Amino acid sequence: MVFTGGTVAALLGVALIIIVLAVLFTFVPVMLWISAIAAGVRVSIFTLIGMRLRRVAPSRVINPLIKASKAGLNVTTNQLESHYLAGGNVDRVVNALIAAHRANIDLTFERCAAIDLAGRDVLEAVQMSVNPKVIETPFIAGVALNGIEVKAKARITVRANIERLVGGAGEDTVIARVGEGVISTIGSSESHTTVLENPERISQTVLSKGLDAGTAFEILSIDIADVDIGKNIGAELQTEQAEADKKIAQAKAEERRAMAIAQEQEMKAKVEEMKAKVVESEAEVPLAMAHAFKAGNMGIMDYMNYQNLASDTKMRESIGNMNQDQTNQEDE
Repeated sequence: MVFTGGTVAALLGVALIIIVLAVLFTFVPVMLWISAIAAGVRVSIFTLIGMRLRRVAPSRVINPLIKASKAGLNVTTNQLESHYLAGGNVDRVVNALIAAHRANIDLTFERCAAIDLAGRDVLEAVQMSVNPKVIETPFIAGVALNGIEVKAKARITVRANIERLVGGAGEDTVIARVGEGVISTIGSSESHTTVLENPERISQTVLSKGLDAGTAFEILSIDIADVDIGKNIGAELQTEQAEADKKIAQAKAEERRAMAIAQEQEMKAKVEEMKAKVVESEAEVPLAMAHAFKAGNMGIMDYMNYQNLASDTKMRESIGNMNQDQTNQEDE
């Protein structure tokens, strides 16, 4: 088959047209533009090309715009595109606006976008405004004035506060504040039986403190789900105090015993010292007697009388010791 020059040119023209159309349909979202026109949303084809040039996925903007238009919301392409470029979730913001519109909640696009950019789930917040959420705390332990530990579990019914979602504290703060209020209320009760008889007193006292101030929620109610009795903390503290006092007393007694032993040893040393002095004095007696003999102050008869007296004294001491030994044996 022989192709003439005109036929080749026609084939090249057709191929070029196909390539141009393929590139056009790839770069320009024509089908998305047609869908927008069919849905009654006026979007210029050049606007979609501009989104491509600005690295914006047109479907991420046009599809939420169609959804908002069908819901009767007044949002523009520039608003959605700017929120997309800021890193927000356009589809979630539009869904939140539709939910708020259906629930007659006054929520503007700017506030909704700010909440989304703040990292909070704005759609969940709107749903929580319509359908309040129940937060259940773990068991919170408090000690009554009589020393008995009381454990309480609370259920907190909260509703999202759209006005305070940006900058407001989260669920952890609400749980912590309620826990603090429960502990304070239990601690001010005279007895654990008072708490058991009237558990709603806890919820009423805690709810009256305005614990939702500065948070992203509005506390609707606080209900005590369960109350349990724990340990006798007062008795345990008294036992520990008594044990500590006992150890202190034992330490002081040991100190006094050590001082008594030291004093006893000191007295024994003094006794030995006095005995040494007596022995020293007794050693001087013969010297004094010899000196008396030399000086003529003592005669031989005087010395004999002294010896007799000393012997008589030793004999009496021996008899006394024998009688003492017999008495001890009889007692045994």
